Amino acid sequence: MITINSAMQQDNIKQLLEALNEEDITYKFKEKKGIQLIFDVTGDRDLAVRKAKDAIKATDWGHVLYFNVV
Repeated sequence: MITINSAMQQDNIKQLLEALNEEDITYKFKEKKGIQLIFDVTGDRDLAVRKAKDAIKATDWGHVLYFNVV
């Protein structure tokens, strides 16, 4: 399980990660708690965190977005 903290672009983050399937890592949205988006992940959790950060930063809106992934 990973958590993404972001006050903005939450719908875009959900769509982006659920469509992202790389290196045996999949993301499935579980729940929202305030600004936290909680995802169930398959595969290596540390690699899933790194791939999520990279995918968000690669978007046109992600490079200016304040967020963190834990």
